[in-house]
Amino acid sequence: MDFAGTLLNWYNDNKRPLAFRATTDPYKIWLSEIILQQTRVEQGMPYYHSFTNAYPTIVDLANAHEDAVIRLWQGLGYYSRARNLHQTAKIVANQYGGKFPSTYTEIAQLKGIGPYTAGAIASIAFGEKAAAVDGNVYRFLARYFGIETPAPSEKARKEFTAIVLDLMGNAHPGTFNQALIEFGALQCKPQSPACLLCPFNSSCYALAKGRVNELPVKNKMAARRTRYFNYFIIKNDKQLLLQQRTAKDIWQQLYEFPLVETKEPHP
Repeated sequence: MDFAGTLLNWYNDNKRPLAFRATTDPYKIWLSEIILQQTRVEQGMPYYHSFTNAYPTIVDLANAHEDAVIRLWQGLGYYSRARNLHQTAKIVANQYGGKFPSTYTEIAQLKGIGPYTAGAIASIAFGEKAAAVDGNVYRFLARYFGIETPAPSEKARKEFTAIVLDLMGNAHPGTFNQALIEFGALQCKPQSPACLLCPFNSSCYALAKGRVNELPVKNKMAARRTRYFNYFIIKNDKQLLLQQRTAKDIWQQLYEFPLVETKEPHP
């Protein structure tokens, strides 16, 4: 089977018309990738448009006050993404003259940018042959090839990266990466994948072996810790007392009511 050709044909027929796909501007591609981490496309796109309207260039973002960036991010959660976004914009503005670095190696050194995001930017914006392996790609390829290496892990990242680069062949790297991600998001979904309509169903290991729901193999999640915050609402006429979280903890630099954390819930 011509894997790349089959995938790209599917992509041409099924890809969603998303705004960041209509540009090769590395700033906008980077912005979309950071926003869509831990965020569904439907939820993230309004934020993408808000940011590109408020800060059309990376220099505009670098010159913004951090509080303004955080306010625009409000509702997306994982606020360290917004702080890293702002800090990286400052680095690009000050150290690179406002011009986004153009190689995977340079991009991966920027704050808040991991291997997946660096691969996405380098391949889409600059055409570099780099892999962008996210959860969608892990899922699709693990099912298709019957790979049982637990993900996410460094071993899995290296293994899947090599597979993606091999499958990519001479296809345009950015288009191929986007097609893989889109296929995992729309066709080879976590639950109820559309196997009967899948163009790869005749050669898919998981479908043939009845293991679609078993793959990919996931690493065990770290145990969650329950914390008890007891807030105090202190007000005077029309004023409310707030404090800023300054410790290296959740919600760093956000504002909240004064609180006392306890080991047990308040009776």
